[in-house]
Parts: sequence; C-alpha cells; structure tokens
Amino acid sequence: VLYGATSGRLYAAGRAGERFAVRNSGATVVVEGCGSNGCEYMTGGVAVIIGEFGRNFAAGMSGGIAYVYDPEGKFDKYCNKELVDLDQVQYEDVTELKTLIENQYKYTGSAVAKRLLENWDDELERFVKVFPRDYKAVLLKRKQAAEAVKA
Repeated sequence: VLYGATSGRLYAAGRAGERFAVRNSGATVVVEGCGSNGCEYMTGGVAVIIGEFGRNFAAGMSGGIAYVYDPEGKFDKYCNKELVDLDQVQYEDVTELKTLIENQYKYTGSAVAKRLLENWDDELERFVKVFPRDYKAVLLKRKQAAEAVKA
C-alpha cells in the first residue's frame, strides 16, 4: 500500500501489509498497523501507525515523519535506526498528530482512534516520532536561517 506515493491522504481502519508506504514521498496516511519494512526508503510525507508494527521499520528512511503508537515500549527493537532518531512527540507536533487521528475516526469510525482520542493526554506520551537525522538537520538549518532573517 502506498508504494511510491507522491501525494494524497489515506485513512484505513485496518492493518496494512508488508512494505507499507515504501518510497512514500508526499502522502499523509494513518493505519492501524503494518507488517515488516514499513516506511522503507520514505523521503517525504507523514505516516501514523496506531497498531502493531513489523520489523525493519524505517530502513533507508531519509525524509518525512512517522508517528508510531508504542504502548509497550518495544518499537526501538523493530525499527532500523541506521538513519533515524526515535524522539518524543514535541509540542509543535501535537496538533498535526491529533488532527490526523481525529480524521481517522471521522472518516473510518475507527475504534482504535476513538480510544486514543478519549484518553489523549495519557496516550500521547506513548507515541514515538521517527525522524530521519538528515531531514532533521535540514529543518533545523531552515529554522536558523529564518530566525537570522528576522534578527
């Protein structure tokens, strides 16, 4: 699903299979789980996984952002961390993440999304932000340049 996607949105009340959002360069997606090799070689877009995940997540991921719901704290063992950092969801991410989960519920009637929203303050801290290091560096340089122009 979404192999090579360049744009668009997908909200799926169900689990995607192996190689979900591989080479995604611009789509925004929410699914209730995925198999192995999720977000492999992803270069852009946003992926939200609110269920189980397979091994080798984010292998070769150089851009975009993935938010993974990890209530058991085991995601780091399934993620290929060669090119990505696993960060806490930051204040500036919360609105986007919550809106995507609200849309998941709105468009699919997802019981998983509903449960997350009903307990949002507790569940938010169970998300991991998968953030490619090079992409993070580019965003930081852009932010610094914009601040320098303002000064």
